[in-house]
Amino acid sequence: QVQLVESGGGVVQPGASLRLSCAASGRTFANFHTGWFRQAPGKERVFVASIAWTGGNPYYADSVKGRFTVSRDNAKNTVYLQMNSLKPDDTAVYYCAARYGTGYYAAQYQYPYWGQGTQVTVSS
Repeated sequence: QVQLVESGGGVVQPGASLRLSCAASGRTFANFHTGWFRQAPGKERVFVASIAWTGGNPYYADSVKGRFTVSRDNAKNTVYLQMNSLKPDDTAVYYCAARYGTGYYAAQYQYPYWGQGTQVTVSS
């Protein structure tokens, strides 16, 4: 078991930046591949980014590529999502998810562990 808690959301203007954090407890988080998903109002939850347990192999959805950066600090049991040049379309609840193993994982069903989400609102 691993427990995930997201933080860092808020209300910002277009063009601003935010850094989300996902703090883990329980099993050794360093062994877990971690993903970020988001769910906008009235829409399905979609993949945003993921990172291998080594800190390598970051993957991004096309909609955030070049603006978002995923990273992790296994010593702190924390994964980050740096979000720059935010747009109103980025408004959503952002979720952190984790699974054991290596590979490319962009589907919700591939992640058994989820946080409760943090709200990001981009509005002028």
